[in-house]
Amino acid sequence: VQLQASGGGLVQAGGSLRLSCAASGRTFRDYAMGWFRQPPGKEREFVAAISQNGATTSVADSVKGRFTISRDNAVNTVYLHLNSLKPEDAALYFCAASAGFSRSTSAYYYWGQGTQVTVSS
Repeated sequence: VQLQASGGGLVQAGGSLRLSCAASGRTFRDYAMGWFRQPPGKEREFVAAISQNGATTSVADSVKGRFTISRDNAVNTVYLHLNSLKPEDAALYFCAASAGFSRSTSAYYYWGQGTQVTVSS
């Protein structure tokens, strides 16, 4: 499956963004989807995941209450809603697809190219 992430940009602290990840090539609804991020000079980390039918979601403790994940299988797209952004949320954000619901980077074998989120203080 091919993944194309978009929606990143520069936002002030406290602001909001919506990231989108459009999938093509295979049956989108067969895959659990995840969002990960990689701040400059740091390891890639889990942000959020959603099951194939959208019934189960999980978000990292660092973003709980601020970020939500959703998907629309009719348009083959997964979203990450970022609210109350902080400077420490600045990173390259990646979407990824997995055969099963997981918070682990190693479970995902299809990755998008990343979209940059920058947060000014």
